[in-house]
Amino acid sequence: MLKNIIDTVGWARLIIGFFLFSLFAATPFAGVSLGIAFTNTLERFGMNGVLVLAMVPMIQSGCGLNFGLPLGIIAGLLGATLSIELGFADISGFAVAICIAAAIAAVLGFLYGLLLNLVKGDEMMIATYIGFSSVAFMCIAWSLLPYRSPTMIWAYGGEGLRTTISVSGFWDGILSKAWTINIGNFVFPTGMFIFLAFMCYLVWLYMKTTTGTAMTAVGSNSEFARAGGVSVDRMRVVSVVLSTMLGAVGIIVYQQSFGFIQLYMSPFYMAFPAVAAILLGGASVRKASIWNVLIGTFLFQGILTMTPLVFNNLFLKTDMSEVIRIIVSNGMIIYALTRKVQVKR
Repeated sequence: MLKNIIDTVGWARLIIGFFLFSLFAATPFAGVSLGIAFTNTLERFGMNGVLVLAMVPMIQSGCGLNFGLPLGIIAGLLGATLSIELGFADISGFAVAICIAAAIAAVLGFLYGLLLNLVKGDEMMIATYIGFSSVAFMCIAWSLLPYRSPTMIWAYGGEGLRTTISVSGFWDGILSKAWTINIGNFVFPTGMFIFLAFMCYLVWLYMKTTTGTAMTAVGSNSEFARAGGVSVDRMRVVSVVLSTMLGAVGIIVYQQSFGFIQLYMSPFYMAFPAVAAILLGGASVRKASIWNVLIGTFLFQGILTMTPLVFNNLFLKTDMSEVIRIIVSNGMIIYALTRKVQVKR
């Protein structure tokens, strides 16, 4: 029985899960409220879940890990800033941001998918280049685009957008503060979890359709799928479009919880944590599921949230949160990527 559990879950996830449990158990000794610790962990889980979910379509189609996720994130940033520029707020502002972002992401994802079809076998390398170069290009674009909203442009009539833009007064906490359940210090972000569950359900449902099944067949064995009459190139493009659109929606969900839109170099750092999370959840470069997304996101964000909280108070007695978070985050990313390279070999 124990061997079956170990074989199913894997030693790595068992060890990481035990370490996370130990961090929660250590909160009373560190002077940290367990309720607040759970709240912070669930908050980060909900705000990052859709970004990790964006990995699933491309993995299933055989395009590999989507290191080009910043392209979808940029579409989301454009949707968010245009929503503010047009003066929308509350639920309508959030909806308009998602609609604009999804439309832009569909176009960018289509072009991105066509490019990946030309470089089969090197998708992840090219995706990384696309992700990095798109961020560099937008660093120029953000300073040149003709926005006029005083909320976003530099003060005193300057041109270009600020590095950080507050969404307060627009759609700050539109999901994370909706229908919250409060039990002492513990706050459950019901609205954000409902939205994440809805997005997971849509992806799961889509993968059960004829197109989704064909996409999975292409990822499993492209030659067999082609022999069965499936257009391999078309399915790959569809998966890239879907992944890019999910990335665009994911960053808007992230923003409403975080409270700010972060431009310029910020998208540069968001693909690797999403990749690491889904790999920690048990996905491979050719197979991923909704459970891999949920488990991996909880483990990754749980460790990332709890380690600074506990270590700061229990051992360091000072504020080293950001330093510890960077060390832990990069460590998990390196572990996840090197583990999968070894498996592939």
